[in-house]
Amino acid sequence: MFPTYDVIVVGAGHAGCEAAIAAANLGARVLLATMNMQTIAQMSCNPAMGGVGKGQIVREIDALGGYSGIITDETMVQFRLLNRSKGPAMWSPRAQSDRMAFALNWREKLEAHPNVDFWQEMVTGVLIKDGRACGVHTGMGLEIPAHSVVLTNGTFLNGTIHIGEKQFGGGRAGERAATGLTAQLQELGFEAGRMKTGTPARLDGRTLDWSKMEVQHGDENPGKFSYTNTPALTDQMPCHVTYTSKEVHETLREGFDRSPMFNGRIRGLGPRYCPSIEDKIDRFAGRDAHQLFVEPEGRNTCEIYVNGFSSSLPEDVQYKALRKIVGFENAKMFRPGYAIEYDFFPPTQLTATLETRLVPRLFFAGQINGTTGYEEAGCQGLIAGMNAALAVQERDPLVLKRSEAYIGVLIDDLINKGTKEPYRMFTSRAEYRILLRQDDADLRLSPIAAALGVRNMEDRMNRVAEKKAAVAAIQYELGKISVTPDQLNGFLEEKGDTPLKQGVKLLTILSRPGISLPELSATVPALQDFLAPYDDEIINLAEVTMKYEGYIEREKAAVDKMNRLEGIKLHADFDYNGITSLSMEARQKLSELKPRTIGQASRISGVSPADVSVLLVHLGR
Repeated sequence: MFPTYDVIVVGAGHAGCEAAIAAANLGARVLLATMNMQTIAQMSCNPAMGGVGKGQIVREIDALGGYSGIITDETMVQFRLLNRSKGPAMWSPRAQSDRMAFALNWREKLEAHPNVDFWQEMVTGVLIKDGRACGVHTGMGLEIPAHSVVLTNGTFLNGTIHIGEKQFGGGRAGERAATGLTAQLQELGFEAGRMKTGTPARLDGRTLDWSKMEVQHGDENPGKFSYTNTPALTDQMPCHVTYTSKEVHETLREGFDRSPMFNGRIRGLGPRYCPSIEDKIDRFAGRDAHQLFVEPEGRNTCEIYVNGFSSSLPEDVQYKALRKIVGFENAKMFRPGYAIEYDFFPPTQLTATLETRLVPRLFFAGQINGTTGYEEAGCQGLIAGMNAALAVQERDPLVLKRSEAYIGVLIDDLINKGTKEPYRMFTSRAEYRILLRQDDADLRLSPIAAALGVRNMEDRMNRVAEKKAAVAAIQYELGKISVTPDQLNGFLEEKGDTPLKQGVKLLTILSRPGISLPELSATVPALQDFLAPYDDEIINLAEVTMKYEGYIEREKAAVDKMNRLEGIKLHADFDYNGITSLSMEARQKLSELKPRTIGQASRISGVSPADVSVLLVHLGR
């Protein structure tokens, strides 16, 4: 009935979709197995992509040939570039999406790919032969053969939904949990744990008083996520902002005795940076109000997402409290918020390719690894899908360094440090932020994807070449054009900047804080004429490249220093227990995680700089 697939992907959330398309774009024959074909790429929580640290990941997914950025551009209803008041390393794109259009668009693109097949059924086990994964076992007793398997089960593994004192099995509202896999993996020797996440109530937008809330518009000139020629956003929808109050907090406290979070029924740890409303009230008891973002679910629905009001309190308490929020006085609820507990597998059990250490050709991606967020899931799916295909093709795997991508930072953190709470990406997690900006992900990563043979990279690489040439041309021109005090001092005085005493090159002026390239071009006609053919993306990239050249070079030097440690290899059978100069904790951690390089060893929790020095001495370095 079934051919032997190259890759079977289990789960069709954001990780599963990216894994399937990534493997297929490397020429692998892929089966995407899901319990429900109607919920492919479902935005289970907020209808948005990107944000601080996360927007950079979406752009990196796009640069590597993934589809999250393209689909976001084609279905978004609002775009904002966050942190514009900070340095360019912190600028982070975020888009409000049309939830139904997003999921439909993903399904259409998957169905259009000739290398992707589908099967709707619960996968209850992984087939193992000669110690490696060779297919899956389904709830109907079918065995589907494959050369590799990628598990992207999200919140479905033994999922339990909590609403007040009620609890029932489910991987998402209205959908059953997935059973069987956890037990089998534990029998194989995998360690499992429990995590928790949650979602807020959904409201009927027709019953809200929008005039009482603050309006939050998108950017005047909205940007995009994809580096391809996706359509520009023209008709943006507004979001709104409102606030909780003392009265709302008191109403919510009435249900604390029935809260599964406070009475011990929930054992898993939830995301620290996205707490439930009851958790916020309990932890920040001195605050009288918390901000809520009121977000549309799409263009053709009145359903509203209340960002910041995630809750597992009883539905009657949620409803009563919501109606005391400004603008929500007559609100009707589509469904209450809930918490969900699910199984995950500590990611220290994985290699840098996201292949499991215990079972070759078995890969994990997404929330099964203890992460939270569509973006974190999608990038893991992309890497796992590519590496599953590359393993079948007996080619070298793709492993991104911390200095190459936020994706590299995320995976390196997971496999070396593990996580006891849902892992979320932030710009602060990356030590080379100025090298990992959202504006140059294509320059960093598209050549890697093209070298691997990812499908349809020719147009992308032409754009990369044009972009590099344009930035170099602008930099050359600014180093060539001279300006006199008479030409520029009026502009500089308006900016409160030091006037010129003699003529200088424009490149010198651009290096001053607070001076932008568009402002200079408006003042110097020769520069304005030269920049006219270039779009805003090119001009902004050129400005950042020139203005922050010193910082960029400094980080590159730090990367070169770290890469020297990355170049010192460690064999998988290295006997750390035989080196008595290592601390006991270092011996245990190194023996367990088997780092590939000295650089990786240095980032393992519990391995000190002194331990790294011992290893270097032992290796004759």
